[in-house]
Amino acid sequence: MSIRSILAAGLIAIGVLPASAQVITHRDVGVRMGLAIAIAALDQCESDGSSVSVAVVDRAGRLRVFLQGDKANPHNLELARRKAYTARTFGRTSAEWAKRTTEVPELAAQRELADVIALRGGVPIKVGGETIGAVGVSGSSAEGDEKCAMAGLAKVADQLR
Repeated sequence: MSIRSILAAGLIAIGVLPASAQVITHRDVGVRMGLAIAIAALDQCESDGSSVSVAVVDRAGRLRVFLQGDKANPHNLELARRKAYTARTFGRTSAEWAKRTTEVPELAAQRELADVIALRGGVPIKVGGETIGAVGVSGSSAEGDEKCAMAGLAKVADQLR
C-alpha cells in the first residue's frame, strides 16, 4: 500500500469518526423509583391478601430492587425477576409476550432465551414509547400479580411522562 493510500485512509477515518462519535444519554430506572414501585406493588398485593415477591429491573434488564414478602414462597423471587426481565426485553407485558409467542409460530423460539418466562405478572416501565425497565410480581394469582405490578407503576406515573 502506498503512502498516499495510507494518508487518504487516515484522512477519511479522521473525517468520519468525529461525526459519528457521540455521548449517548438515556432514561433509566433509579433505585428510588424502583423502590417506590416495589413497595406500592407489595402493598397492593398485601392488601389483597397475598404475600409476594417484587422485582424491578433497569433498561439493561439488571435487577435494581427486590422485595420479598414475609410469607412469600422461595421460588417467587426468581419468577418475579424473570417476569420483569421478560417485560423489559420485549417491551410488553409478560402476558402479552406469552400470548404472542403462542399465536405466532415463528416467535415460539423466543421462549428458549435465557431468563424469559411465559407467565403473567411482568409489566414494562415506559416513558412514552421507550422501555426503561420493568416490574415483575410473583406469588398471587396471574391476574393479581399483574394488578400489583400496575399499582406499582401507578405510584410513579407522574415521573414517567
